[in-house]
Amino acid sequence: MDLIKVVVVGVGHLGSRHARIYSELPGVELVGVLDSNRERTKEIAEQYHCLPFTKLEDIPSSVEAISVVVPTDRHYEVAAELMERGYHLLIEKPITDNVSHARELLRLAEKSNLLLQVGHVERFNPGILEIEKIVKAPRFIECHRNAPFQPRGTEVGVVLDLMIHDLDIILYLVSSPVSSLEAAGATILSQHEDIANARIKFKSGCIANITTSRVSPARMRKIRIFQDDAYISLDYMAQTAQIYRKEAGRIFADELEIPRGEPLKLELESFMEAVRLGGKPQVPAEDSLAALEVAVAVTEEVAKSEKRLAKIQENPGYELER
Repeated sequence: MDLIKVVVVGVGHLGSRHARIYSELPGVELVGVLDSNRERTKEIAEQYHCLPFTKLEDIPSSVEAISVVVPTDRHYEVAAELMERGYHLLIEKPITDNVSHARELLRLAEKSNLLLQVGHVERFNPGILEIEKIVKAPRFIECHRNAPFQPRGTEVGVVLDLMIHDLDIILYLVSSPVSSLEAAGATILSQHEDIANARIKFKSGCIANITTSRVSPARMRKIRIFQDDAYISLDYMAQTAQIYRKEAGRIFADELEIPRGEPLKLELESFMEAVRLGGKPQVPAEDSLAALEVAVAVTEEVAKSEKRLAKIQENPGYELER
């Protein structure tokens, strides 16, 4: 079996994890890494015994696949150049920071017959892989995703930074078009919204309520799913889940057995398998575009809510006048 040659572009906190996993995967050769910080490039290259590249043009044509783990506002320019050079890509979520650029990347991938996967890593969380077997026709979904503040990722708001994970999972589980949404949020420490809440209605009748914060004292990543025959609760971080079923007028609780696993490793293994075998990845780029479209709509609603609040604070009678 020939080795799949890969490179990681962007080796900050998350990109260095990509490099570590590729260096450990059987059937894969980590050829090199590249980062705008040359000292960081050299450090990670030495750690994982690969080449340090200084620019995209340095990446050899023998490389088949690349992980793009640069800041979100650089996804489009880096990915577009790499696809023009003929590489299969895994781009960390979100695919880009705007819908038109995302559509262009999908067009480039189709035009060049290249694999394009986006890093919606929660799809590979063992908990999601387990509960998706029993989720059917959800009626109500509630998500909470909280994290302490850190400068990394603040080139975009919390919706594109963190809520995008939950939007992708919800769209995947509900599998129904969005009929309407409402959202509100607040800018606290960055230049974009740091807290956001969205309420999304689907044509199936399902309603999803999502709360996300990157200015919380403690981490939390949970999803609760209500359907006609069960209530399912999953803790992403602990990889534990409970299911509550109604039978004969009583509620019975069970702990779901979830095999332990590293979601990012499972994701990169899946990407390598798609590169080796061809065809669409387990999480197709079209799904990422759908999640981005909803995320952009949520972001726009949050911005409107902040403007309304500012006007009310300036003029307490604003809502009455309207």
